[in-house]
Amino acid sequence: MAEILTGVGGITDLASIQAALLHDTVEDTNTTPEQLAEHFGDEVMRLVMEVTDDQKLKKDERKALQIDHARDLSAKAKEIKMADKIANVTDIMDSPPVDWDEARRLEYLDWGEKVVAGCRDANQRLAERFDELVTEARSAVLDP
Repeated sequence: MAEILTGVGGITDLASIQAALLHDTVEDTNTTPEQLAEHFGDEVMRLVMEVTDDQKLKKDERKALQIDHARDLSAKAKEIKMADKIANVTDIMDSPPVDWDEARRLEYLDWGEKVVAGCRDANQRLAERFDELVTEARSAVLDP
């Protein structure tokens, strides 16, 4: 994801790159926001927390909140969110989870577009790359 931020988005901000690398840390490990702040600083911790879902909520609710909250994220968090969606769409296109049928992959692409819609204003290059990939991924899913 950091490569997407730098290579596609032209991002050179260290805090953004670090937060991109750490974006799933709180969701997927026992790492606390306080530990992130201690090791990487307050800005990185804040960016990670902006893009972190509340794992106490049901999946459908978390997905809906990502759409609703996307437009309210900081510009840096929006860039991280778009880079994450670019990485995920690439994975769905190139090596989808074995248990994801066509409908589920298309559903993810539709949902990803709704999330990115709230982030587009932060970085035109990331938004354009996302659009290109979604078009490619839809073709790959519908005509393998």
